[in-house]
Amino acid sequence: MALMVSEAAKVMTPISGSSADSSILTSSESGFTLLELLLVLSIIGLASVLIFPNVGALDARSFNVQVREANTLLNYARRDAVVRGQPSTVRLIAGEAAEEEPDMEGANLVASWESADIQLQFLDSTDQITEVEDSIDITFFPEGGSTGGTLMLAFESQQARILIDPFTGRISNESNADDE
Repeated sequence: MALMVSEAAKVMTPISGSSADSSILTSSESGFTLLELLLVLSIIGLASVLIFPNVGALDARSFNVQVREANTLLNYARRDAVVRGQPSTVRLIAGEAAEEEPDMEGANLVASWESADIQLQFLDSTDQITEVEDSIDITFFPEGGSTGGTLMLAFESQQARILIDPFTGRISNESNADDE
């Protein structure tokens, strides 16, 4: 019977290894393999290319977006002047002045457009071209008129013109950007 008890004790008692063996097992189970690290780095790289494609300089897509934004703000000011029955002004800021904090003080200033990279010129109703170095205000009146003129935006080989009719305040857009 003693033999059976010792046999049962051997079966039920777990075999314990030395402390050196257990440290090897735990160290090999922790950490990452080279394949896992490469996989994670490639996923991060792919995600950064997809999420941040335009980190850096202004390109054709962002130029077109900025032109559309200026166009939208001008249309907003036109509608705002008619609805409120008061003149509404949009301030367009270009060049180095766009890097400063915009001054939102002004008579009925409803919006501000800023771009440090885009060159901005203004062609008034007397065909005088003015290089906009700081800012220019375009005002719309409740009866539908405006200060009018043509805004000429340029970046590298891309150009766009926003035409503002002085009598009706209507806004139209002409563009000859390379990538449209």
